[in-house]
Amino acid sequence: MSKADDRLLELARLEALPDNAIDTHDIPEAPGENWLNARRGDLYRPVKQAITIRLDADIVAWFKDNAGGSGYQTDINRVLRLHVSQSHKRDA
Repeated sequence: MSKADDRLLELARLEALPDNAIDTHDIPEAPGENWLNARRGDLYRPVKQAITIRLDADIVAWFKDNAGGSGYQTDINRVLRLHVSQSHKRDA
């Protein structure tokens, strides 16, 4: 048997190992503050849904005037996502 075959067998054995059988005693828990500035990976792309929404004209104007490089609709989505995320944290 080759080294490559040995590695594949070892990977298959590890993959079949149940989570509760994995020894993690030497891995410390990450403190909660480690996640304060966490963000989704650049490869994550949520499914977008085209909708019609009525917003106050001054709100739309502000986002258009202050849009970052990604556009005002993306900025509005980012603000809404932040609000939802903070609501989930408060509810937890």
